[in-house]
Amino acid sequence: MPAPTQTNLEAAQMIFRAYLERKGLRKTPERFAILEEIYNRQDHFDVDELYISMKNKKYRVSRATVYNTLDVLVDCDLVTKHQFGRNLAQYEKSYGYRQHDHLICTDCHKVMEFCDPRVQNIQNMVGDMLKFNVLHHSLIFYGSCARDFCENRELAATKVEVTEPVED
Repeated sequence: MPAPTQTNLEAAQMIFRAYLERKGLRKTPERFAILEEIYNRQDHFDVDELYISMKNKKYRVSRATVYNTLDVLVDCDLVTKHQFGRNLAQYEKSYGYRQHDHLICTDCHKVMEFCDPRVQNIQNMVGDMLKFNVLHHSLIFYGSCARDFCENRELAATKVEVTEPVED
């Protein structure tokens, strides 16, 4: 994920402010601090990671405020929510960042991003062919990464599975 730009953050703040006004929601400093924290991150994150990061920086936010603000940010398209095959939702900033897809290692759960214009071409072709206005897509490949040190693969290799009882 590319480094954040001040322009993206400022634009996201303007969009967020307008969205809150349109919906009649309060424009609290906590909500804007959460938005800023997200737009300064370089990774995918879950609610607890965001909450802990904010607490470590001495922000006074509750876990409920983080959850509720994330829901609002997803609703106004400033944050994207992913379900990468686990029961834990992960998020990433979305304003000002190009469409991309994901590779997920089923061993270490590392999330890797890639962008291939052919995927967009397929989306456009299928939309045209089926007369369908595709708003967005999600493409996720699951497999095992080939990194030298894949934490969970190392753990799995050390476990021995016994399928038949051992006779004395």
